[in-house]
Amino acid sequence: MEGVPEPHAGWTFLTNHARVLAAIADDRNARIRDIAVRCRLTERAVQKIIADLEQAGYLSHTREGRSNTYRIDPGKVLRHPAEAGVTVASLLSLLAQDEADRTGMPQSASTSRGSE
Repeated sequence: MEGVPEPHAGWTFLTNHARVLAAIADDRNARIRDIAVRCRLTERAVQKIIADLEQAGYLSHTREGRSNTYRIDPGKVLRHPAEAGVTVASLLSLLAQDEADRTGMPQSASTSRGSE
């Protein structure tokens, strides 16, 4: 069925919330459809995750015409007690390094992720 992501069996290192946040960090103007494809989620799941992130203060958006521009709060601390003191910026920096390793891009080019 078109538009439905492939199912994934087993565990993963990142939550869907982290994946969506990283996708938005890469493109602050990303459409829900594009985030869903990148994260291999349904659009409905992405909408719910964005709502969760906004309600918790990690993310906000501004409507510009027919599209949204997202803003990430880089200083917001992660929720789990095991990550006490770890900020969103630190998480995104770690994910950016991983992306740089995969793509061969220098770290400095991959760390400007639109989180102003």
